[in-house]
Formats: sequence, C-alpha cells, structure tokens
Amino acid sequence: MSTNQYDVLVLGAGASGLMTAYMAAQRGRKVVVVEKANKVGKKILMSGGGKCNFTNLYVEPSNFISHNPHFVISALTRYTNWDFIGLVCEYGIEYEERKHGQLFTINGAKEILAMLLNECEKTGLVDIKTNCEVKAITALDEQGFQIATTLGYFEAESVVVASGGLSIPTLGGSGIGYEIAKQFGHHVYPTRAGLVPFTFSDSFKEVTTRLSGNAVDATLSNDLNSFTEALLFTHRGLSGPSSLQLSNYWDVGQSFKIDFLPSVDLQDYLKAKKQSQPKALLRTLLGEHFPKSVVVELQNLIWPELAETAIGQLSDEKLEHIATRLHAFEVKPSGTEGYRTAEVTLGGVDTTEVSSKTMESKKQKGLYFVGEILDVTGHLGGFNFQWAWSSAHAASQYV
Repeated sequence: MSTNQYDVLVLGAGASGLMTAYMAAQRGRKVVVVEKANKVGKKILMSGGGKCNFTNLYVEPSNFISHNPHFVISALTRYTNWDFIGLVCEYGIEYEERKHGQLFTINGAKEILAMLLNECEKTGLVDIKTNCEVKAITALDEQGFQIATTLGYFEAESVVVASGGLSIPTLGGSGIGYEIAKQFGHHVYPTRAGLVPFTFSDSFKEVTTRLSGNAVDATLSNDLNSFTEALLFTHRGLSGPSSLQLSNYWDVGQSFKIDFLPSVDLQDYLKAKKQSQPKALLRTLLGEHFPKSVVVELQNLIWPELAETAIGQLSDEKLEHIATRLHAFEVKPSGTEGYRTAEVTLGGVDTTEVSSKTMESKKQKGLYFVGEILDVTGHLGGFNFQWAWSSAHAASQYV
C-alpha cells in the first residue's frame, strides 16, 4: 500500500482542526485532515441551536476551567476574539450580540463552516478525508510519523490531535485523542460531561416533570461558583444556561442551592406586603414574579401547611424562613444527562506537558494538541469556540 506524504496531518475536521489546517497551509505547509465521520464540522453545524455562538465580546482567562489556569493566556492573547470577528466580517457573515456578549450568526452555523472550508480551499494545500479512521500512529526514527488509517497509510512531519472530546458521540466524539496522548506518555485528567443538564431521581424529579417547559431567572450556586441565568425545568430535571454553567463545577453526590428570586430581597418584600396587603395569600403575591404553576410547586415544597393563610397572619419569623428557603433552596441531582447531550468534555490532556506557546507535546517532538482534547473547558457563551480558534492558531504557526 502506498504512503501519502504530507507536512502536517490533522486528526479531526471540527473547529480547531479546520482552523489549524488552513492557517498551517497559509505558511506553505501541505496538510491532510482526516475525519472519521462522513461529514466535516458536524458539531459546528449544530452548535448554538444551529446558529453557532462563535465567540464572545468579553474573553478572559477566568472564563476557562483547567488544572493549569494560566495555560490559556498565551494563545488567547495572540489570537483574540477580535481576530476571529475580523475574519467573520471579511466574509460578510451577519451576526448578532445576545446577552453576556455572546455572538451568534444570523443566517446559521453553515456560514462559519463554509468560511473555514473556503480558507482551506484557497491555499490549495489542504486535503480533507472523511470516513477515515485512524488505526495507529507510529513515531519514525528519523523524524515525523506514520499514520495507519482505514484509507491507507500517511506520513507527516507533524501530527495535530484536534479530535475533540467525548461529548455528543452521535456527532463523532471519540476517545482516540486521549489514547494517542497516553501512547506518547501524556497524563490525561479523568474526563466527564460538561455544560450538561442535571437529572434527578428523588421526589424533586416529579416537580421538574410537572413544570417541564417552564423557565425562571435564578441563581444556581455551590462552594465553587454561582451563575444567574435562565433555569429551565425538564422531564428529567434542570437545564437552561444556569444549570449548564454550574454542571462544570459539580460532581456526583454534591448538592447545590437555587435562589429562585435573586433580584428581590424577599424578606423586605414579604414584610412590606404584610403591611400593605395583609389579606393576600403568599402564592398570589409571588404570582407577580413566577408563572402560576411554578408558584404552586414552590408552595407545596416550602409552605404547604400555610397555603390558605393570609400573609397578615404569618409571623415575621415565618416569613423570614420562607424567604430564606426561596433564596437558598437546596437540591441534590442524581447525575447529569451525560455525554449524550453535553456540550463539552471536562478534563483531558494535562497542559503542563504541552507548550502554551506552540501547543506541541513536551514528550514527543512533532505532536500537537488543540481544542477540546486539552484540559481546558470554557464557560457557556462562545468561549469553547474561541479556545478552538486560539489554540489552533498557536499550533499552526509551528507545525
């Protein structure tokens, strides 16, 4: 079987892989991208509900989770959100800002994918092979690598692992990148699903099932972090931005608190209502802030025995207790929906063993890691895409 010769082999045709490919080719490098799925960029196309939240206006190192938090600084500084926004503008891709600085395409994620593929095509130096699964990688004695695939053998001076994480296996997520890292002596932090909805198996699951489809603005918090955004009730548990964000800081067996009304001091509010509307029921007053069905469930959870008691009949102490529960309602998920619906994979290749300047392995010359395979996970809001672009740019200048 003949061997195809390239300067760079990129494993994975997702965001970081395509970005690495075209930028390396711009430097005159002959690149092959191998992708095991039948199409490229599947995760790009489904991201952001098909609108692709491609970056954020406010990118800071604090938006990323890693055992080595300073690792992201170099790459993010050298290829910024504004660099990628500039490329998007060059292509005339229309986008909009949503809350928290999130940038989404107006006409769909396909435009971002088309842009990356066009940049690859313009160089004339990028070959993309789909339905191509890597079977083995061997480091050659002199330099470079031989890569055995289902489409034959390739040789390349540099190999860039851009295979992503384990999230959403139906879109091609797999563990091949972690296996390659371990093969060449890398430590890989245990992986788990991130940016993922919570599930429940206790009585609270019945509550979320009954409330399925309802959303409220809430603060979810534990000892590590807190997020104030929409909270969505589902048939399985809790979703929405606040849940997804906190899932990155949660592990099985832990509980967290929900503040159902973070914008109101309920102690003051209820005591004032006791004076101005003494005959009102609590559920009537809270109906000003929540959908009726949500109020009924909260009443059953927190003050069932006082459901028909007018607020004027309740002691200040009782009102303080109810306010405290509404501001810090504790729940204990049984788990999450797992990789099936997770947007990202937490953990991954230990970044202390990778150059923050070049993304090259410190264990094996010519081996690079970019994007989600590394132990770097962004918050919800375009940060994981920005990490893909920035880490890809860093590697592309050195492969």
